[in-house]
Amino acid sequence: MNRFPILVVDDERVARESLAAWVREDGFPVDTAACGADAVRMAGEKDYALCFVDLKMPPGMDGIETMREIRRLRPAVVIIIITAHGTVDTAIQAIKEGAQEYILKPCNPEEISLFVRRNLRVRRLERENALLRRKLSRQYRIEDIVSRNPRMLEIFHLIREIAGQRSTVLIEGESGTGKEMIARALHSTGPRADRPFVAISCAALTESLLESELFGHERGAFTGAVGRKKGKFELADGGTLLLDEADDIPPKLQGDLLRVLQERRFFRVGGAEEVPVDVRVVAATKADMLEMVREGRFRSDLYYRLNVIRIHVPPLRERREDIPLLVRHFIDRLAVELHRDVHDVTEDALMLLLEHDWPGNVRELQNAVERALVTCDADALRAQDFDFLAADARARTDESVPADLPLREVEKRVIQAAMRRHGGNVTDVAHALGIDRSSLYDRLKRHGIRR
Repeated sequence: MNRFPILVVDDERVARESLAAWVREDGFPVDTAACGADAVRMAGEKDYALCFVDLKMPPGMDGIETMREIRRLRPAVVIIIITAHGTVDTAIQAIKEGAQEYILKPCNPEEISLFVRRNLRVRRLERENALLRRKLSRQYRIEDIVSRNPRMLEIFHLIREIAGQRSTVLIEGESGTGKEMIARALHSTGPRADRPFVAISCAALTESLLESELFGHERGAFTGAVGRKKGKFELADGGTLLLDEADDIPPKLQGDLLRVLQERRFFRVGGAEEVPVDVRVVAATKADMLEMVREGRFRSDLYYRLNVIRIHVPPLRERREDIPLLVRHFIDRLAVELHRDVHDVTEDALMLLLEHDWPGNVRELQNAVERALVTCDADALRAQDFDFLAADARARTDESVPADLPLREVEKRVIQAAMRRHGGNVTDVAHALGIDRSSLYDRLKRHGIRR
């Protein structure tokens, strides 16, 4: 405990030096200041664990203002106000503004010793708890991913093991489980961390556009190609390329991609010169790609080339023990971004969140915490701040289709429900319904469904 420095602030020299001497006798390092301005300057230079501050210090800063300024610089400092009998009411006001305790003049050495030891014991416990929280955070965290689920901790361990390798990685998991975050952790943990991380969605582009985006093109390669353009492979040279929704890569490009993975070189669209490249490829998918291989919808040789190392990210419903950890993680980050003075979550709110199904996984949970933070008017998220979850669940229940409807109407309602559930994301809806995007677009047009 004697490692904690203490500051005594009093304009009366005898009172100041006497108090400092008593504290030093207990083995604590003590500095003294004769005015509030000096005390604030010294607090800016040294992290005092405890400050004795005299309430009346004319002229200049009084004790209340000195306390405010010191606490602004050192929020964790313990402040003990020293006051005379006639200013007890003011001392009580000081406690309301952040002082831990007050003592009356003339000071009693035994009382001083008791105050110091009691308050520094609390400070020591707070520091030990903070160290423990940081240790637990390191144990249950990699980059911006937090989890205490055994399967996720195995993934953390695997990421650290393979981060330095160049082998391709296939990340599987439902929408919202954090596949891109896993890919970024792989990149950031290894020797490629200072090189580019480039991501591309293979489902968002037509075949020709995807080819140009991946491999780049030469001037005049097609109408509108007014100059040479580097593709994602070149942009990611030395780093990592994430192929998101890799199951949507068109058949022709599957062959081109296989060649790049095997030979580490490619041709730009319209180009005659091979471009060498050093890229670690990570593929992400929410589809069962092995089933796609069996059905002939995905090349087996490319699948096995991508699936050198496989990571399966479990859905949130299979790791509910992570929900409290994730909620507090999101509160810590989002409250700062949203400028909200919210620091915790109540037990009844956590119970509600633990019982929710989370079909959108971690992404849905993050969105729910953000929405609750925006409307919360307390310093902790409460169950009532998540009332919208019950409404969302009722909406999903209401999406059931009556059995006596014509087939065309059944199809329309199913597509409408899927569009609501996936926020109008055509790729996700097509995956959920088991059809390709072009077929979905046809049905949207046929039924007059707007995105």
